[in-house]
Parts: sequence; structure tokens; C-alpha cells
Amino acid sequence: MADMTKNSTASSKVAKVFIYLILGLLAVTIIVPVAWVFVASIKENSEFYGSPWALPKGFHFQNFTDAWETANMGSYMLNSVFVTVLGILLLIVIALPAAYVLSRFKFKSQKIWNVMFMAGLFINVNYIVVPIFLMLNNADGKLRQWFGEPFFLNNLFILALVYASTALPFTIYLLSGYFKSLAKDYEEAAYVDGAGYWRTMIQVIMPMAKPSIVTVILFNFLAFWNEYIISMTLLTRPEIKTLPVGLMNLMAAQKSAVQYGQMYAGLVIVMIPTLILYICVQKKLTQGMTLGGLKG
Repeated sequence: MADMTKNSTASSKVAKVFIYLILGLLAVTIIVPVAWVFVASIKENSEFYGSPWALPKGFHFQNFTDAWETANMGSYMLNSVFVTVLGILLLIVIALPAAYVLSRFKFKSQKIWNVMFMAGLFINVNYIVVPIFLMLNNADGKLRQWFGEPFFLNNLFILALVYASTALPFTIYLLSGYFKSLAKDYEEAAYVDGAGYWRTMIQVIMPMAKPSIVTVILFNFLAFWNEYIISMTLLTRPEIKTLPVGLMNLMAAQKSAVQYGQMYAGLVIVMIPTLILYICVQKKLTQGMTLGGLKG
């Protein structure tokens, strides 16, 4: 028995060392490129023609000023902030009641709605960009005939609405799984106290679902903030482009005389908001993933 206990202890230690080694390698593959981008963003352009792994000779913060002002990254960031925040607000306002109803109540068409939202999980948004564009373009054609002005294309509100619509299936799936894990005793107590369905959802269920809501916000923030294809398709006017599209245009425009420091500064500008948000909600995100957010 003692030998068996020693063997199991030794094998568990080996397994832990192996797991930590794999996690360490994964961390290095993620941290090194990110750190390299930050280091490259403060280099002068001439330093890139030497060793790419050399440390910067100084802190050339002019790259960020040039990226923000000369390359118009500041305007692109404001557009991205507006679209991302509005898209998340629309998504939460629509998805929370829908997920609550689908997970807590029984009605005739419940199975149909569940199947439809589950089917939406398997639709790649990139495959339906062209149909979305054609639909909006046709609608704008009608508006031009009737009123002389288009509305649906080159509209940040419509882009945010498209983002929210495409994210509904995954968001409802995630929230429904979390709501199903909550005991119904809380709702029954609220009903006894005279609360209606709407008040119960807002004052009882939503505070309990904060970890799951934070998880949804983070996932969709990353998706909306970094989205490129839909934004490039629906926004054609340069002044209303979002940050990823503006960054790609900056890289394409500098092929003849590349300003590497300015490009890497633009990449840092794109990454900083997501890193800050992740650091702020890391604990809530972990809680939301482990308390039932991905159940069912």
C-alpha cells in the first residue's frame, strides 16, 4: 500500500510538472508577441532595419502622436467606441429578457425558439456579410427613390445593430445556461412579495447573474472591437471607419514608405482597451465561466 501511495504521489507530481510546463509554453507564445509589439511601438523607424529583437535605444512616443493625429486613429477609435458600446447595450437589452424567458418559463413555441437560437450558433457571420450588404443596399435604393437620402449603409447605429443581431445566439445560449442553474426559490419569494415578472428579472435575477453578464460583455466587446469584415463592408466613407479597418488602411497606405513605429503604435492603441477591460473583469469572468455560464 505504501509503495502504491508513493507511486501515485510521484505520478501526480510528474503530471503537475507537465501541465505547468505546457501552460508556461502557452503563456510564452502569447506574452512574447504582445511584449514585442509594445517594445516596437516606441522604436524609431531606423531601428527596425537592424535586429528586430534589439531593445529600443530610447522611448520614441512620437509614434503614438503620429498614429493618433496624422493617421487619424483618434477618429477611428471614437467610432469603434461608439459602435462597440451601443452594440453591447442593444445586445444586453434584447438578450437578457429573451434568455430569462426561454430558460424559466414554459410556452408553446419555446422549443422552436430554442432550436432557432441554437442553429444560429453554427452560422459563421462572415458567410452572410454579402446578403446583409445586399439587403441594406436595396433598402437604401428604395429610400433614395422616396426621400433622396440613404440610411442603412455608412451608418454606425446600423453597424451596431448588425453586431448585436449576429451575437444574439451565443449570448442567449450563455445566459440561458446560467439562468437554468439558479434556484427558483428567489423568484417565488419575489412573487409572494408582490413583484411582477419584469421587476423580478431586474431586481432579483440580474444581480445574481452579474458574473455571466460580465462574461457576455467581455466576449462581445472583444468580438465587436476587433471585427473587420462587416465594418469594412457596411462602412465605405473614410471618416466613419472603425479602428481595425483604419489600422489596415494605414498599413496598406504605407507600403511604399513604411513607418513601422507608427504601425505598431496603432496596434497598441487597438490592444490597450481590451487589455484594460480584461484586467478589470478577470475575477468576474472566471466566476461566470465556472458557476454555470456554460452549462446546459
